[in-house]
Amino acid sequence: MKLYRFSPIKSENELLEVIKHIHFASYKLCKQSLGFYLPNAGNVGVFCHYDDEYKRLTELRKELTVTSNNLNQKYYRLHKPITIPPTHNVPETTYTYLYVRKPDPYRHHVGDIDFYLEPEKYEELKTSTLKGKKVLGARVFERPGLDMIELYNPDVDVLAYVSTEKMSEAVKVKLSEHTKL
Repeated sequence: MKLYRFSPIKSENELLEVIKHIHFASYKLCKQSLGFYLPNAGNVGVFCHYDDEYKRLTELRKELTVTSNNLNQKYYRLHKPITIPPTHNVPETTYTYLYVRKPDPYRHHVGDIDFYLEPEKYEELKTSTLKGKKVLGARVFERPGLDMIELYNPDVDVLAYVSTEKMSEAVKVKLSEHTKL
């Protein structure tokens, strides 16, 4: 039995298929939770499940992205952005940043993307969620230093996050001290 849908990812073509899966599944989560699609922050995270997969994808990421001297860099700017055309009402999206996450034995997810809201609308969503308003498949993300709402579904192997545009930019250059992922 294969536990992870795509892992181990072995090539650039397989990586692109994974990114397409993350893209469409994340938009599905967004529509399921909020009833509409949000703007996309342009970054995609791919989650590894094996050490050799992480090593291989890190090397591939080095070929596909701009090198950074920042030791805390999380997302790397792609040399050539990845554009996914509109399909079944999901808007065209261009990804400009890529993150390859280390294996985490407690997570089965394939990856994640970030959406953003205007600050006032984000605060309204977050406040109502904290006050107990049930938003299907949405919860405040409990991670120090990150102000985000996590979109999830137990039947979907992808996560999505909602924050402000400013927070979605900040997360690109901040590794989590909490997980070291």
